[in-house]
Amino acid sequence: MAPSDQPRHSLIPSFLYSPKALSSLSSSSSPPPSGSEGSNGNNNFMIPAPKEAIPLYSSAYYMACSFGGIFSCGLTHMSVTPLDLVKCNMQIDPVKYKNISSGFGILMKEQGMRGFFRGWVPTLLGYSAQGACKFGFYEFFKKYYSDLAGPENAAKYKTFIFLAGSASAEVIADIALCPMEAVKVRVQTQPGFARGLSDGLPKFIKAEGAGGLYKGLVPLWGRQIPYTMMKFASFETVVEMLYKNVVPTPKDQCSKGLQLGVSFAAGYIAGVLCAIVSHPADNLVSFLNNAKGATVGDAVKKIGLVGLFTRGLPLRIVMIGTLTGAQWGLYDSFKVFVGLPTSGGGASKPAK
Repeated sequence: MAPSDQPRHSLIPSFLYSPKALSSLSSSSSPPPSGSEGSNGNNNFMIPAPKEAIPLYSSAYYMACSFGGIFSCGLTHMSVTPLDLVKCNMQIDPVKYKNISSGFGILMKEQGMRGFFRGWVPTLLGYSAQGACKFGFYEFFKKYYSDLAGPENAAKYKTFIFLAGSASAEVIADIALCPMEAVKVRVQTQPGFARGLSDGLPKFIKAEGAGGLYKGLVPLWGRQIPYTMMKFASFETVVEMLYKNVVPTPKDQCSKGLQLGVSFAAGYIAGVLCAIVSHPADNLVSFLNNAKGATVGDAVKKIGLVGLFTRGLPLRIVMIGTLTGAQWGLYDSFKVFVGLPTSGGGASKPAK
């Protein structure tokens, strides 16, 4: 077998690929050599990737995008748990946590290094579920609204389609995120409440009932829907502008490495804009999930109108900018890995 004919292997679940792709691969592949993973029965985690690309806008395509969303959102949000922990405490108790440096110092003194990752499990699970819905449904709704508008109107009003598609996706994504977000905030901002998800979730339900897990849903929509609308629409716009004004060659002629660099840069710029737009609602979510029986009016009265827009904003800009840039970079890396084109900037040939 020539080197080019050897089957590739990936960590991607086989349900993302069409039966036709898998059957064609299995019929053309020779048995693994003796002593390889395939011969000792330990190859369950490594599966063959198909040679034919996933058809765009097929069910396998949307499932691949959802899996990429899990990969990008879950891992990135978990990795910035220390920043998120300091931010939430600055929003809840600005007298004690006056700035970023003092916030890190106080947490280190009171809780040690392990305290910086308190709440990482609900963060990982919640944002993985949110990422799956956010990216998968965005791709679905973007195509759905484009088809409704027709080719001419879809091109003319593409920004409105980006906004509508991302808003629709985020409504669903936040329903998946809200319970884990509620537990995460309570664990992170109330020392001694719980060690993590395993004891924090039962305590939360016992104190406020199962419905209390969705107490912050409306403020979460208020934070996340504008955030996601800005995240996707500005990303698509910035990518198009970069290919038009900065990158000297058309997207289809750029290397995949350059395309991924554009995705990260556009994602970072979009993240800074997202942080500014969604910050007041972020303060509300932190306050409501930390104060039993509190209302939005109580939050505005306690924090102040100016405080809603400014408290913890510099840290959130750094966190969300880096987070969003990394998310788009990881998401598009995953798409390239499974043979899909990178996001934004017009049509692109599938990755080889």
